[in-house]
Amino acid sequence: MSSPLKSLFRGAALLPGETGRFAMLLSGGILLLAVLPILTMIVMSFSGASNLDFPPASYSLQWYKAAWNTFVSPDASDVLSLGQALTTSLLVATLSMLFATLVAVPAAYALVRCEFRGKAAALQLMSLPLVFPMVVLGLALLLIFDSLPFQLNTSRLVIAHVILALPFVVKNCTAAMLSIGSEVEEAAQMLGASPLRAIVDVVVPLMRSGILAGMLLAFIISFNEFTVTYFLYNIDVMTVPIWMYSRTVSSLDPTVFSFAVLIVLIDFALIWALEKLVGEGGVSF
Repeated sequence: MSSPLKSLFRGAALLPGETGRFAMLLSGGILLLAVLPILTMIVMSFSGASNLDFPPASYSLQWYKAAWNTFVSPDASDVLSLGQALTTSLLVATLSMLFATLVAVPAAYALVRCEFRGKAAALQLMSLPLVFPMVVLGLALLLIFDSLPFQLNTSRLVIAHVILALPFVVKNCTAAMLSIGSEVEEAAQMLGASPLRAIVDVVVPLMRSGILAGMLLAFIISFNEFTVTYFLYNIDVMTVPIWMYSRTVSSLDPTVFSFAVLIVLIDFALIWALEKLVGEGGVSF
């Protein structure tokens, strides 16, 4: 190995906490690979050409103007407007966030404080949606919902998104619960509070960081979910990711890049709010 390569890989002796040149280059390369699709999408959204050549020959805001016109004046050929799809996405994401939180908070308390038979199995089942193939999950839910004697529209999407978001909310609430000693409940009960009142007035406020982190993650997961939603949507109930996909079936509509940039900005804003509200210590992915 040549001396320049040796200096690159070996370098000088590093102190604890310092990073070598090779580690910096490796980290930078991995980070570049992670953000490259987003950067490509942003560049293409400013393309001034009528085709999808990359890199664009010119730049303009024409696709953002077209996206705005699509939002305010939907095409007659669209079975569902972007405004309706956005309303559905926000409704489903909000309901999924609330229901997942209502289930996750008592579940996290039971998993940390209580000892019961099958606790290990419950922990494994709670994490199953994280590793379960999304296509298989969507197909299974479709078969279940279609076998019911009544029709579910928006509710089927909410149920599916709660299943997907629940492990993240439970994990964050459990992490917050583990940092709360049982002595705080005992002290509250010694001062006259009932066990339920001690949980509601003492434990839940102390879990605030984990609850907020789980809620925002649930909203982000639901708002961006595509694979399972693809099996469950119908013409009257369509989310933004499905609506965007419908614009690319026959031919790729360049306005999709503009909508994608806006969605990424929304996600970044939510992640920024997550960090500001709870900090890095309260988030568990």
